[in-house]
Amino acid sequence: MANNQVLLLQPVNGLGAEGDTVTVRAGYARNFLLPRKIALPITQANKKQVESLLKAREAREQREFEEARTLSEKIEAVNLALAVKTGEAGKMFGAVTANDLIERLKEEGIDLGKKQLSLPAPIKELGSHTVSVKLSSDVTAELKFEVVSENPIETSAEEAEAAEGDQ
Repeated sequence: MANNQVLLLQPVNGLGAEGDTVTVRAGYARNFLLPRKIALPITQANKKQVESLLKAREAREQREFEEARTLSEKIEAVNLALAVKTGEAGKMFGAVTANDLIERLKEEGIDLGKKQLSLPAPIKELGSHTVSVKLSSDVTAELKFEVVSENPIETSAEEAEAAEGDQ
């Protein structure tokens, strides 16, 4: 199988960022990268373009890093409370998922993707929780939020007697 070296003009997931010189299969380069103007074949004439793309890449990465840092500060400063329906003794109906957190963050003016939240399993308990948010390869933030009951928690008669007996 023939391989070609190409210069990427745009970032391509799983392949590289702009300005990178990568080796790809000839068919992939000929049928996908070159017609969409995502890449150029490597020649001596492209050397200046490589340098300008690398400078543009550095500037873009610096800008994205700064945006991620400001967003990180904004996320860590936000104080979220998610109200959920509960039954007897504070037992939750359903769970708090990543989508619930993302919707609530949008209300606060913070726009995140589902893959950025590190929520291993839906939250099924009331109380304080912390979730890691990956904003870039270098920047992560800790999102602290509270899961509270919409309605007052009613204790059963047996639990109330046990609580009074402890005093």
